[in-house]
Parts: sequence; C-alpha cells; structure tokens
Amino acid sequence: MEQTILYLSKADVEAIDVPMDQIIAAIEAMFREKGEGRVEMPPKPGVHPRPDSFIHAMPAYIPSLKSAGMKWVSGFPENIRKGLPYISGLIILNDPETGIPLSVMDCTWITAKRSGAATAVAAKYLARPDSKIVGILGCGVQGRSNLEALKFLFPVDRVMAYDTNRVAQELYAADMANKLGIEVRPVRTPREAVSGCDLVVTAGPILKTPHATIQARWLEEGAFASLVDYDSYWHRDALKEADKFCTDDIPQLEYYKTIGYFQAIPPVYADLGELVAGRKPGRESPRERTIACNLGLALADMATAPLVFKLAVEKGLGTRLPL
Repeated sequence: MEQTILYLSKADVEAIDVPMDQIIAAIEAMFREKGEGRVEMPPKPGVHPRPDSFIHAMPAYIPSLKSAGMKWVSGFPENIRKGLPYISGLIILNDPETGIPLSVMDCTWITAKRSGAATAVAAKYLARPDSKIVGILGCGVQGRSNLEALKFLFPVDRVMAYDTNRVAQELYAADMANKLGIEVRPVRTPREAVSGCDLVVTAGPILKTPHATIQARWLEEGAFASLVDYDSYWHRDALKEADKFCTDDIPQLEYYKTIGYFQAIPPVYADLGELVAGRKPGRESPRERTIACNLGLALADMATAPLVFKLAVEKGLGTRLPL
C-alpha cells in the first residue's frame, strides 16, 4: 500500500480556518497536560544566521491528544523590509502509533492563532475577568490574533492600538473594528496603549537587547500584560512592578537567558501549566499587576495541528503526495 502525506499550503490552512474557541480549548487542555507532567517536549534547538533571527526545530508529543510532530520555523525581522513574512516554516504531523508522517502544513497561520490562544489562556488565569480595554503595541499578525483570542474570553469593548508604522496602525484599526465590532482607536504614543488599559499585548519584533520603551508606572494596578515579543518592549523597572511574572515554559526561558535574552526580568512565579493544572493560584487580588511572557511552545503547535488536519480531511482540502 502506497504511503501518502497530506500537504497543506498556507492558503489551505487559512481556508480551513479552525475557529479560535476550539484552538483556545485545545491550548488550555495542552497546558493542563503539561502541568500534570503528561507531555514530552525537549528543548528546541536552533540556528541564528542573522542578528535577532532564528530557525528553530520544535518537536513535541501530547499523548492525550494523540499528537506528535515537529515545527521547523524561522523568524527574520528584516524580512518586513523585503516584503516577506517575519515568521515562516512548516509543521510535520506524525502518527503516534507508527511514526509515519501524516501531513506537512504551512505553520504561519497556526503560529499566529496558537500564540493568540496562549495569551488568552494566560489571561483567563491572570487577568481580571471584567477586563474591557486592550492595549496593542505592534499591529501585525500577532496583534490581530491576540486581540481576536482575548475578545473570545473577555468583554472587550475598546482597543488602543499603537505601531511605529502609521499605515499599518490605521489599517489594523479599521480591520479589527470591522471584524470584531468594537472600537479600535489608533494612538500616537506607546504610553497611550499601556496606561489605562486592562489587558496589554506587546507584539513587536523579538530583540536580544530590549528597546525598553515601556516605563515603570505605565502599567496600571490590576492590569495584565502578555509579552509576545519577549521583554523587547519593556524597561526592567516596569517588569519589576509585576506581582506575578509567568511564562509558558521555565526551562526554555532559562535557556534563553544563557544566550543573552531576558537579562533583566523578575523571578518567575509559575508556568502556565502550573496555573491551569491548579498547582499554583493565578490572580489573587484585583490590584495585582500580572505578566505572562510566552515563548511559543511546540506543544501549542501540536495541540493545534491535529485540528487543522482533521478539518482538512473532512473538507477535502490539501494535496496528497507520495512518501
């Protein structure tokens, strides 16, 4: 019997369009399994051909979801100037019973959506449930997916959007207001997208040396921040104000510290697996400042890829290729 794989292009994955609520549920289930120690995810190895760039291999296995595979992903900040995407790569999904590859799929859409879903899961445990005002710094792909995910779990009615690219900022405001039916206000300064906001997402390029734009006392008491771009946007004094600083994987964060990232962050309170599994409490006071710095886990890709594969088969999308 000839073995085949299902190839899913970027257009295929986008057309499948797994609903965000399903992705959030899968990501939360994954973090619960992680918190209980029932997953396998070795540290991701990588190469770094250019400053602030990366190409990483990200393998993972989630027994409860019958999902195993790997993402081969790159992030090159300078690509934006060339009209190319910052993030690109592929996911290989394997059959955990035989090890045979089932599918190869573009990772761009999946990376964006699962990252937004991880922010939403973190916020579920660390943010005030009545949070309504969101600040977005970085009006690109992650700025979109993170806001979309937060809107599923919180009564968001206003967004303060900032980007150094004014054209991108205005386009974002129009697109997201139309898509989500909420007020999205372009703002002129970064502080306007932090001060007075209940939920803050920084989603610029990941930098080894932070530009440290966000200063102490900008983040309000009771607010939650998601650092999608690691600590790139944050001054060390602003980070020190956090009552709880969390991440999606502590060993991975410790590794990044050894290669020059995260040189001025506060002690880590918990990883998200500990919060979701109930091993540590999340928010305990309406006045706490809480921060989640999610690095992006292979487990999140392996939680999302099976949803994409299942719907692709049901919808008859993709191209069958011989192994």
